[in-house]
Amino acid sequence: MAATPHRTVYASLIGLGFGDCGKGLFTDALCRRLGAHTVVRYNGGAQAGHNVVLPDGRHHTFSQFGAASFNPGVATVLAAPVVVHPTALAVEARVLGAKGVADAWPRLFIDGRCRVTTPYHQAAGRLREWQRGAKAHGSCGVGVGETVRLGLQHPALVLRYADLRHPARARECLQAIRERLAADFDLGQANAQPAWAEETQALADEHLADRWLAAVEPVLAQAPPQASGALAERLGRPGAVLFEGAQGLLLDEWHGFHPHTTWSSTGPAAVEAVLASLGVVAPVRHHGILRSHLTRHGAGPLPSHDVALDVIAEPHNTDDGWQGAFRRGHPDAVLLRHAIAAGHGWHSLFVSHLDVFERGVPLRWCEAYELRDPVHGAGRTLTALPRGRPQDLAHQEALTRLLRAAQPRYGDAPLASTQALIERLQDTTGLRVAATSHGPTAGDVNWRFAFSSHGA
Repeated sequence: MAATPHRTVYASLIGLGFGDCGKGLFTDALCRRLGAHTVVRYNGGAQAGHNVVLPDGRHHTFSQFGAASFNPGVATVLAAPVVVHPTALAVEARVLGAKGVADAWPRLFIDGRCRVTTPYHQAAGRLREWQRGAKAHGSCGVGVGETVRLGLQHPALVLRYADLRHPARARECLQAIRERLAADFDLGQANAQPAWAEETQALADEHLADRWLAAVEPVLAQAPPQASGALAERLGRPGAVLFEGAQGLLLDEWHGFHPHTTWSSTGPAAVEAVLASLGVVAPVRHHGILRSHLTRHGAGPLPSHDVALDVIAEPHNTDDGWQGAFRRGHPDAVLLRHAIAAGHGWHSLFVSHLDVFERGVPLRWCEAYELRDPVHGAGRTLTALPRGRPQDLAHQEALTRLLRAAQPRYGDAPLASTQALIERLQDTTGLRVAATSHGPTAGDVNWRFAFSSHGA
């Protein structure tokens, strides 16, 4: 495998929290800064929600198309192992068209090896989350996790994007998927959830596969499956290529807090695995993205959660929908150290939502956790979470229990300014803060160091 000449610059934007950290904003802004020609989605699926706001007021929450799609000519690559939701792609393309992106389809390139989410996966994922009740994992309800779970347990039931070019084969696979998932539920069971019957009917419907395949045909015509060689050629073109992460490292399948995790790897290794799978050998500069404060959408631990922070405006996240309540917490050095340790090759930090200081929000710096023995009252202080063996779910579950019992220990004085937070972040991580944002548009981003297509 020959090394790619360093005429192409590769950079990644990876969330260091639980999501909602500004990946859409910084993807759009860095693309404009570097003149990037391609954005690669390298993990996750249609559950992504990356917000981009333009100076003229146009706004879009990017789900599968790259968050730089408002930039003329910039391509999106959905690389394996992204989980593709074809009919949701069609909806997003129509919405983008109404917002002035008339050529979204010709700029979309989908790896034929990508797994596909179907209506059966989506229905089963929702039913399974409802059954968990108070023990909900935090599903987004679009079927990504169910698609991965079923494929791991039954590899023969993986439907790939290239398979959709063969309707008879795809139909056979769809029926096998439906039968396998339907067997997990009592389809006649009543449930308090208003939409329970709708989802069970989807699993019982033998004709849904044909209707879904008919709806997918226009998507295949607009964005036919791409071979690895064609994608490698695109990613090797001179200029800059950005890798846009989904979710965040605190939700990573092997570094997050089980079971409240995503079904994909979110960090630098996942970026490099995509390049390696395409035969591209080149350095990547990994940029960690975080907010001025922590947020978490849905179930799972958040030690520094503080209802007093609900005064922070949140125009693009609500408490309704599948994920549940949107919570805010103070910046947390313990979780930040954990996220940084879960990756490698970090180049810098990008920090969003710094306008909280202009609004007088009283943020505090969580420097450690206090853990108390409920019987003896003795305690210990943690400044970093214990590391476990690779891919050890038992360890990840233990960390979840630890976080639920942890009491944040804050510094003596509140964080009074952007500069105070930047200094804390740089001291904690050993990384420089290279970009900051005090607002929602690319024009609100302050580049603290030089960025060019010669070095992202």
